[in-house]
Amino acid sequence: MEAFLNELLPRMLPTSCDFKVYPFQGKNDLLRKLPGRLSGYAQWLPEDWRIIVVVDRDDDDCTDLKRRLEQIAKSSGLRTRSRSRAGTQPWHIANRIAVEELEAWYFGDWDAVRHAYPHVSATIPRKSGFRDPDAVSGGTWETFERVLNKAGYFRGGLRKIEVARRIGSLIDPSRNYSHSFQTFCEVIAEVTA
Repeated sequence: MEAFLNELLPRMLPTSCDFKVYPFQGKNDLLRKLPGRLSGYAQWLPEDWRIIVVVDRDDDDCTDLKRRLEQIAKSSGLRTRSRSRAGTQPWHIANRIAVEELEAWYFGDWDAVRHAYPHVSATIPRKSGFRDPDAVSGGTWETFERVLNKAGYFRGGLRKIEVARRIGSLIDPSRNYSHSFQTFCEVIAEVTA
């Protein structure tokens, strides 16, 4: 996610807007360290700064995971976007979930994938099981790897950071039809408005 966002966000944000991606060693590490990190931010965060937490859903219940993230933010003293009457009041933090994983966002913009890896089938998005990028089953990254393997890429194993950088530099937010990606983009648009 860090590599992907470092490629994507400079293309989405105005040049006057700075950002920093703080990676964690997976979701468990994020959930363990987030309360302390957010409590620290709550002590000094300027009013015009925003925090966006992005985490893969994996096999978690989306509603439960979102509730947990919202509670962590609330306990730290930060106002979440969800609790600020859907963005009508100033907020400090927005929690976003990549459903099921980052690779679902790749399936949402198959043109970007085909630009990066031209031998993949153009018909993937029309096939059963791929029409809704956020509902690709069998592990999104594993499925993405199988599709690339079939086209002759990454036979020795998916190099996730390399792929994230490459696709992050090509993905078009206006073309991507992953619902969870669009929800993420809404927050970015709101921050930059």
